[in-house]
Parts: sequence; structure tokens; C-alpha cells
Amino acid sequence: MKTGYKWLLFGLLFAACIATAKAQNTASDAPAAIISAMKNSESDWNKGNLDNYMKMYTDSSTMMYPTGPVGLSSIRDLYQNKYFNGKMPKQSLYYSEMKVTMLGENYALLTGKFTLKGGNLPERSGRYSLVMVLTKDGWKILHDHSS
Repeated sequence: MKTGYKWLLFGLLFAACIATAKAQNTASDAPAAIISAMKNSESDWNKGNLDNYMKMYTDSSTMMYPTGPVGLSSIRDLYQNKYFNGKMPKQSLYYSEMKVTMLGENYALLTGKFTLKGGNLPERSGRYSLVMVLTKDGWKILHDHSS
């Protein structure tokens, strides 16, 4: 009987070590996955695919306006009405200086710089801070504060 308990204890410890290693590996992959998702959304914007660009947001995402936080439909309206001319963006979007700070296993803070250029319009740039959440579909924006 004692041998059976030893093997059970060994098995449990082995499983715990594997789970811990997997969690650490996932956490270390998070910054690259977040940056990759943002670069993909940048590409969607520049191709004029606002629907795919908006998939970076969750259904409960908020964005900080001067009047306070607004929801997903207001975020989409802002992009469609201010930054798009029909199906194409008025300017190309570029993300740079991205830095990921993990806020736990499933949350992160992404800070960086955005630049809008082209379209015979003056170049514009600003800073953003995004609270990111890991969903079943990958990393998504939970809250957007851009200025």
C-alpha cells in the first residue's frame, strides 16, 4: 500500500510541475501574442476592414472619452465617422513603442504610440494605454484610453 501512495504522490507532484511550467510558458508568450494581435489589427485597419479591426475589442469594451467611458457601439461609430471615408481609412495606422506589462495571468497593460499618416492629411500621433484580457479567442482590448 505504501508504494501505491508514493506513486500517487509522485504523479500529483509531476502534474503540478507540468501545470506550473505550462502557466509560466503561457505568461511569457503573452507579450508577443498581444503585440502580434495589435499588428494584425493595424493591418486590418489599413486594408479597410473595420469589422476585423473591431474584433480586437470585447463585447463589453469601453473607451475613455472626455465625458467618460463609452461602449463598443460608440467606439465603432467614432472610427467609422471620424477616421474612415466609406470603406477605407482616411489615413494609414501604425503602432510603435509597444510595451506589455502583465497584470496577472489573463490581464495585461499595453502602452504605446499610434501614428496616422497619408491621405493628404497632416500626420497625427498620440499615446495609448490598453487594458488587455485573454479570452477564448485570444488577447482583446477591454479598455482603451488613447490621446
